[in-house]
Amino acid sequence: MLSAGDQAIAKEAYTFWDHLTGEQQRFLLDNLFPVHYEKGDIIHNGAYSCIGVVYLKAGGLRVFMLSDEGKEITLYRLGPGDFCVLSASCILQNITFDVCIEAETATDGLLIPASQYHKLMEQNIYAENFTNLLVVDRFSNVMWAMEQLLFMRFDKRLAIFLLDELSKTGDVNIRLTHEQIAKYMGSAREVVSRMLKYFAKEGLIEMSRGGIRILDREKLRELTV
Repeated sequence: MLSAGDQAIAKEAYTFWDHLTGEQQRFLLDNLFPVHYEKGDIIHNGAYSCIGVVYLKAGGLRVFMLSDEGKEITLYRLGPGDFCVLSASCILQNITFDVCIEAETATDGLLIPASQYHKLMEQNIYAENFTNLLVVDRFSNVMWAMEQLLFMRFDKRLAIFLLDELSKTGDVNIRLTHEQIAKYMGSAREVVSRMLKYFAKEGLIEMSRGGIRILDREKLRELTV
């Protein structure tokens, strides 16, 4: 059974809560389970897993596609307060591609298994609408990632990535390796390293063994225009 704290979180997170019947509210709470994932855990892998919908209380997940050659393309990343809905892709209509989902850091969440969530969607139009809006939002993230990958100069893409990291943490020190950045951006480490060296030469950043320090965020923003 969920703790009182997790029940309160669920009632606020599932914004259709007030539109559920008393029986449906009990069903939702009875089928929500606390979950914990360690950094690097794969919680969904293509068509071979469909665990359900995860609400993130802490930590972060990365949703990515994996080519036959082993190249990764990050589609989007999720943080506290987000729902991971593609981990329940087996109950979503017209989902015709496979994704992998990895815990970026130690992550805590609330999971409702796919079959139980599907039952709730079938019984309540507000739950179904909530899910459809989540799917639309995630596909907007996917299309943004594809637009960047296909049509945007790499210096602009990298500047956007660094500014996004800065906005997430509020810390000018970005503790990511060149290899990690390349993985997140669907690029090669050599390409990332070359552009970071150029940024450093221009005084936008400073590189160190532990990561990257943003020196001039305004100049970085100019590259994103």
